[in-house]
Amino acid sequence: MEVRQALLEEISEIMKIYEAARCFMAEHGNPTQWVNGYPSEELVTEDCKNGELYVCVSDEQIAGAFMFTKKPDITYREIFQGKWLNEKPYGTMHRMASSGIQKGVSSFCLDWCFKQCGNVRGDTHNDNYVMQKVFEKNGFKRCGIIYVEDGTPRIAYQREN
Repeated sequence: MEVRQALLEEISEIMKIYEAARCFMAEHGNPTQWVNGYPSEELVTEDCKNGELYVCVSDEQIAGAFMFTKKPDITYREIFQGKWLNEKPYGTMHRMASSGIQKGVSSFCLDWCFKQCGNVRGDTHNDNYVMQKVFEKNGFKRCGIIYVEDGTPRIAYQREN
């Protein structure tokens, strides 16, 4: 597997992966995290144009997609019921989705993110037990609760060197 920046011409394929991820989450006890078509094609396209949309490729097929940035995340300014491991510059991974064609895609992508800067934050919905396990399996520590733009809570994770 390898990670590379996504191309604009891959957006429709990436959107199919996100649709499959929404179905997977709903079938596994998390029907409310990615609702109303989130992430939208406009948001994914914006991520791509900003150079922050990445794909994990396996055998020349897109096995997963995610957003990664080294810009501070506005929703991480305040954390409740805990604290971040540190306040050093960090990378953030969002919108991780696997196509299901290969196991271990999420772990591979999180490891790639960590190699980019050695200090990574992420968050997930309380009902997203799958992603919580992926974070914890990959050395991320549960740090507290953050609130995303729509005001709903998310469990915040961080991994540091």
